[in-house]
Amino acid sequence: MFNALHSLFKQLLEGTDLSQQTQSPNFAIACLLAEVAGADHDISEQEHHAKHALLQKLLNIDEQQANDLLIQADEQIKHSASLYEFTTQLRELSQSARFDLIKAMWEVALADGEIDPLEDAVIRKAAELLYVDHSEFIRAKLMVTEKR
Repeated sequence: MFNALHSLFKQLLEGTDLSQQTQSPNFAIACLLAEVAGADHDISEQEHHAKHALLQKLLNIDEQQANDLLIQADEQIKHSASLYEFTTQLRELSQSARFDLIKAMWEVALADGEIDPLEDAVIRKAAELLYVDHSEFIRAKLMVTEKR
């Protein structure tokens, strides 16, 4: 938290336009997938692969574009204080697109074979901030866990 605030003040002093950094909904989606993968402070190879594949699927982009977005997202989440800065841009997505994002977050969390409580908390908070009903949050989780 201290590092995030320090980084924010440094960017403000340097005159960095913070609003330009998180304008892209695609970037916000990449940040949410990266955030859930790193929530337990242990990003497995399976989680790494899952977030790349899911980002390509969600955004209909190629592997290089997904890789570029995730590199930027991994850097951005180190300096972020909350999920709010990412979710605010995504509220205009359709309900089904927001559901698909929450489902993708569950898939990233489960990629290593288990859902850590910290990953669950990140997904729960993102769902709340995206106005995804609790029943839809649970439905997405069940869809992912029952596939295994």
